[in-house]
Amino acid sequence: MRRNGRLSVAVLGAGLIGADLATKVMRSGSLDLRLVVGRDENTAGLRRLAALGMPVSGAGVASLVDVGEPVDVAFDATNAMAHAEHAERLVPRGTMLIDLTPSKIGHMVVPTVNGSDIVGHRDINMVSCGGQASIPVLHAITRAHRVDYVEVVTTAATLSVGRGTRLNLDEYIETTQDAVRHFTGVKEVKSILNISPATPPARFRVAMSVLGRDLAAGSVRAAVDAAAQRLRSFLPGFAVTACTVDGEKAFVAVEVTSTGDRIPEYAGNLDIINSAALHVAEKYAASRPEPAETP
Repeated sequence: MRRNGRLSVAVLGAGLIGADLATKVMRSGSLDLRLVVGRDENTAGLRRLAALGMPVSGAGVASLVDVGEPVDVAFDATNAMAHAEHAERLVPRGTMLIDLTPSKIGHMVVPTVNGSDIVGHRDINMVSCGGQASIPVLHAITRAHRVDYVEVVTTAATLSVGRGTRLNLDEYIETTQDAVRHFTGVKEVKSILNISPATPPARFRVAMSVLGRDLAAGSVRAAVDAAAQRLRSFLPGFAVTACTVDGEKAFVAVEVTSTGDRIPEYAGNLDIINSAALHVAEKYAASRPEPAETP
């Protein structure tokens, strides 16, 4: 399955997320892109990727099942409803599935919080773009302070929200809320998603409001800065734009500027979940032993 020491990889989905993800995989030193999969070879996304020299198929998940050798890793950039079938058909073949949809089927991973969990699971769920932006920050705050309520408000430009995300808006909100509860231990959590039609397009941003006790400006800021620094190790466009404490309330706002090849700067929502998913795959590749050389 390895070729030139790299893990074989497929991308399910050729929309905004899938196209950028495929490009990121092509640049990786530990991953080898074998196929980008769609359901119709005549779609604009697959045609564009084929024109760039990427291997493509319009046969859907069957193109990964009806082959003799399974790929090591498959990124699922389709939608939450389709992921159940993809997991059922690919995981038994030994493929690690990294799910970029808000399906909640697999094991939730936020790389800077529980990235070591990847070695023990075959279906990894990347939560949501809002979850990847907020959970590292909220996890850091709640480790140092008692928090009773969290509110996460995510804003993304309408041009950066593809069909798959629009089909899964309810799942997106529910999955983000559940993930925040899981990683912070806070029971009272509310998630809100704004899709902004503003012109020029709004940059991806996440605002977090926290109610708790013994919140001190210095310790909250230190926790937020440490979380941001860890994120920037694989997401250079992550920035903290506000961090204030007023009595029992803290407010933190972050923005993500995309550095992706196939997506504009304002589409940080796509860049953060793709960068997190790629980071997980590369960590998985690093954990796998190199195959023994044939004498």
